[in-house]
Parts: sequence; C-alpha cells; structure tokens
Amino acid sequence: MALHGHLPSVFLLIFSLSLIQSALVHSKTLKRDVKALNEIKASLGWRVVYAWVGDDPCGDGDLPPWSGVTCSTQGDYRVVTELEVYAVSIVGPFPTAVTNLLDLTRLDLHNNKLTGPLPSQIGRLKRLKILNVRWNKLQDVIPPEIGELKQLTHLYLSFNNFKGEIPKELANLPELRYVHLHENHFIGRIPPELGSLQYLRHLDAGNNRLVGTIRELIRIEGCFPVLRNLYLNNNYLTGGIPAQLANLTNLEILYLSYNKMTGVIPYSIAHIPKLTYLYLDHNQFSGRIPDAFYKHPFLKEMYIEENTFRPGVKPIGLHKVLELSDADFLV
Repeated sequence: MALHGHLPSVFLLIFSLSLIQSALVHSKTLKRDVKALNEIKASLGWRVVYAWVGDDPCGDGDLPPWSGVTCSTQGDYRVVTELEVYAVSIVGPFPTAVTNLLDLTRLDLHNNKLTGPLPSQIGRLKRLKILNVRWNKLQDVIPPEIGELKQLTHLYLSFNNFKGEIPKELANLPELRYVHLHENHFIGRIPPELGSLQYLRHLDAGNNRLVGTIRELIRIEGCFPVLRNLYLNNNYLTGGIPAQLANLTNLEILYLSYNKMTGVIPYSIAHIPKLTYLYLDHNQFSGRIPDAFYKHPFLKEMYIEENTFRPGVKPIGLHKVLELSDADFLV
C-alpha cells in the first residue's frame, strides 16, 4: 500500500523532467542572436559557411549547433554564449554584428586576418569574460568603451597593429587577470591606474613603442598586489629599477630586456620571494649586482649582457629566448 502512495509523486517527477527536456530541445533561439549570427555568416565567407548549416546557429531539428557556437537556455529561449572561430583565415573587418550577441561570455577570433579597428560597440558585451583577437591585422586605437566590459578576466590583443595609447579605461575592469598587449604599435606610458587591478596576474606590454619609467608605473601605493609576470621588453623605457618594485612580492618574471634603462640594480629586488626569471640585458645598467641575487633560492635565469656592469659580473643560467605562448594563460 505504501508503494502505491508513492507512485503519483514518481510519475509527477518523470513528467516534470520530460517537460524540462522538451523545453531544452524545443526552445527557440532568440531572434536577435539568429539575426546576428546570420549576418556574421554572410560576412565571413566560405571558410566558415561550409560548417554553418541551417538558419539556426544553436541547431534546429536534426541539425547540430554551428561549429564554434555554444548556446545555453535562458527562460523560454536559447542564447549564444560563446563564439570561437579561429585559425580559419577570415579576411575583412571585425564583424560588428558580434556586438549584438549580448549574452556572450567568450569571443575568440584569434589567428585570422581581420583588419580595421575594434568597434566601439564592443562595450555592449557586458557579460564577456574572455576576448581573444590576437594574431590578426587589427589596427587603430583601442576604443575606451572596452572599459565597460566589467566581467572581463582575459584580454588578448597581441600580434596586431593597434596604435595610440593603452587605454586607462582598462583599470575599470575589476575582474581582469591576464592582459596581453605585446607586438603592437602602442605609444606613450602604461597607465599606472592598472596597478589598482586587484586580480591582475599577467601584464605583457612588450614589443611596442612605450616610454616612461617603472617608478611612474608603480606610483600608486599597494599597486599590482598579485602580479606574477611583468613583460616590458623591447620598448623605450628609461630611468632605473626603483627599490619599491620589491613591494610587488608575487613577481616571478620580470622582463626588461631591450630598453634604455640606467642605474644600479637595487639590493631589495633580490628579496622578491619567488622571483624566477630576471631579464636585464640590452639596457644601460651599471655597477655591480648584489650577491643576494646569486643566493636566491628560486632565481633560475638572470640575463645581463649588453649593459655597462662592472667587469666580473656574471649571469645566471644559459641565455635562451623566453617564449611563453598565450595558450599557457587561456582558461
């Protein structure tokens, strides 16, 4: 008798689950996203079109979702949450229709041949966490609207032709963790406001045309509290290494090669606890290097050639080019 009492609730549970499953299968894709993806499809050319079959990017009936498109259900509709179309030689301007996909959390268009500017409408993507457009031919200045992407954690703009100054609006992105800006044509100073980012672990502004000093960059008290990797190589930085840089106690990689920096190396830098790679080569540093560097428990490599150090100053480790791919930092 007790078994019969439970049957209605069991059937109710099964019925409810079937309704949920039916909703997932038969939910309509939001018209806004269908329209936007079909505009993108029309603009991207045959390399993408052959893999994008049907009119509904989230799949329709027997047709699967379009390659590189991830959807999720919100209420009665499906929305596009991820768009990954990379390494397919897309040619032409950045597809502005992308900025109508207001539920995007990941946008990955890296390793294509996109040209022109990053549109100011990029600021509409309020839920975006990862923006990856590295290895393209994008140009012009970064729009200040990028500072409206409040949930952004990963920003990959490297290996393009961006110019102008690094926008200080990046400091308005409280969740930002990884910033890759290398191999562009950025000028001016790195905004010291970036030091206020509480979660920033990796900042790479190497291979640009940046000027200024490290003292200016770290002038905000308590700046860069969790920064591990700082790449400033191949720019036009001047001045010395300030002793206060030792306040960045989480630093592991400090890459200052190929600048115009001068002065002696402060003793305090040798007390950054986990400093592992220190690149000082091809600058105008002078004097001697404190013994504490040679006794550091973690320091594996210290490159010093092409400076004016005193005779007898020795490097640590064998000199080889340090190459960490962006993929090492992708989530």
